[in-house]
Amino acid sequence: MKKQTIEPAEPPAAASEPCNGDLSAQFHRALSVLAGKWKGDILWQLVERKRRFGELRQSIPGVTQHMLTTQLRDLEANGLVKRTVYPEVPPRVEYEMTPSAKALKPVFDELYRWAQEHGFPTSAQGAAGKGTQPPSQPRDADGPESQPRKAGRRAG
Repeated sequence: MKKQTIEPAEPPAAASEPCNGDLSAQFHRALSVLAGKWKGDILWQLVERKRRFGELRQSIPGVTQHMLTTQLRDLEANGLVKRTVYPEVPPRVEYEMTPSAKALKPVFDELYRWAQEHGFPTSAQGAAGKGTQPPSQPRDADGPESQPRKAGRRAG
């Protein structure tokens, strides 16, 4: 049996007034730039300030070094993250949001508000929904004590 593949669709031609199909294509393009298990977490961590790679890795539980590198490169390629390498030994690398990514902050704030209103409380609120966490506060503000321990690890 012959292998069949579906070629990606060509991007729509620019028009003075986009039709519904163009709007849909733009929406899907925006989602594809932001889609990825860790991209939202990465951008959320960069909302307030620049961060080094190690800081990002520690603040996003479960992300591997390889996946964080891959997702950061993708965000950089799409113009959402700026990577700055300082000529030091050892090299220091910082990541920050670009102005186009900073424009997403109201979207993050609205997503946070939506989650609060529709029964998706933050871990700080628990099942009872008590307390609040400002949308501009990174999720790791509770510190490492709020993170569940891996089975088999001993307190030290």
